[in-house]
Amino acid sequence: MKIAVKTLDNKTAGDVSMNSAIFGIEPRDDIMARVVNWQLAKRRSGAHKVKIRSEIAKTGAKLGRQKGSGRARHGAASSNIFRGGGVVHGPQLRDHGYALQKKVRQLGLKSALSARAQAGKLLILDKLTSDGKTASLKARLKKCGIDNALIIGGAEIDALFARAARNIPMLDVLPQQGINVYDILRRDLLVLTKDSIAHLEERLA
Repeated sequence: MKIAVKTLDNKTAGDVSMNSAIFGIEPRDDIMARVVNWQLAKRRSGAHKVKIRSEIAKTGAKLGRQKGSGRARHGAASSNIFRGGGVVHGPQLRDHGYALQKKVRQLGLKSALSARAQAGKLLILDKLTSDGKTASLKARLKKCGIDNALIIGGAEIDALFARAARNIPMLDVLPQQGINVYDILRRDLLVLTKDSIAHLEERLA
């Protein structure tokens, strides 16, 4: 499949051939959902924690004698039934991440790319350049119809372009190795450079 290449000034810069096995498959919503859930699970810090009985700073001495008081038998004050005591079955430090097969991750990325291509929400640019000014870059992006978008550059993003783009709302800029299903789906438009297409075809072949 072929698609036209544009410049940031909305001028034609030829076309590029794209592998239909990557950009032209039938999107799998279930696979994309699995990959997104896997990504979001890895993000979770798992830093919520309560103190259990052994971690409470209270005396371990028996509260009262075993018999004769007429009350219930109690041991240390750190027991969970007392105010200020430990918590039973509370949250502990943990890693929420889990393993997901490589072929599932690859199929999820192919599905996301194909979904954007089939919906006409895929734009190819020849290169990402800027003078470092947000206002001028915003005007150039508006010419191309780029508003709510994820832009994928080459192995390294031009420093001036990154600086100009970081202040524009609803615009994400990532290097080619950072492309992922979640960021593709959370933006309306996917913008790729010619360099990133070559990288994706090599990575997903």
